[in-house]
Amino acid sequence: MKKLSSIILFAIAVSLSVVRAQSQVLVIVNPSVQADSISKAELREVFTGAATRLKEGGRVVPALLKEGPAHSEFLSTDLGESPVALLLCWRGLVLSGQATMPKSFDSESAMVEYVAHTPGAIGYIAKATPHDGVKVLTVR
Repeated sequence: MKKLSSIILFAIAVSLSVVRAQSQVLVIVNPSVQADSISKAELREVFTGAATRLKEGGRVVPALLKEGPAHSEFLSTDLGESPVALLLCWRGLVLSGQATMPKSFDSESAMVEYVAHTPGAIGYIAKATPHDGVKVLTVR
């Protein structure tokens, strides 16, 4: 009986990890961006200010959400950064004159609107958020 309980608990843990592995965040870009996919490493470079161009698709301008579940998941799952670490990274670039702070938005609908109308813009939203007018990138 004890062995059966252990097996059931293990199966539940594996199931939960598979569900967590499926991201609930979409990376969106302005339709002017030529790329159809982006690696996690390239995504990290763009959103930490280390790169301003995609390998396939030209110049990009990152946009951030200020908070919320999509923001938290994007930072932890896709960038591997905490909100504080990302802010410090950008502040260092701004203070050294190497970059300007990315635009940040209170809502995902405002993010979609900005990305849809700003050539080269790249952002992220929850999968459930309507996203007409933008292109979704596959994260590989």
